[in-house]
Amino acid sequence: MEGPIRLFTVIALVSLPTVMYGGYALMGVLRDKKLTEHQRGMFRAGHAHAGVLLVLALVALRILGQTELPDTALWIVCFLLLFGVLAQSGGFFLHLLPGKGKLGGRVTSAGAVLLGAAILTTAYGVAFP
Repeated sequence: MEGPIRLFTVIALVSLPTVMYGGYALMGVLRDKKLTEHQRGMFRAGHAHAGVLLVLALVALRILGQTELPDTALWIVCFLLLFGVLAQSGGFFLHLLPGKGKLGGRVTSAGAVLLGAAILTTAYGVAFP
């Protein structure tokens, strides 16, 4: 493992403890009942998506490392994965802010598009070595 695959694997692994801390923070938010039910739901969704998508990114990076895609494509896919995870999960957190629901939805949707592009490019690399 080398180059962008190694770098982004380290980024994903280092990010996992932040999601773990988010679970701890979520328990406090739920206990204090300072958020509305909608806000609590968005906090849960953002936290859950962050964890699941980081694990997806780690799996995708492992598969990506076994393809013969050129370095430029590897860098692009790695950035798509990173920004896709951040956008898709981060959009839910934007919903916590008053009046930012539409922006949160757009950011979440953009993250889904970025992740879709990353996964489809990885699939291409597997299918056409």
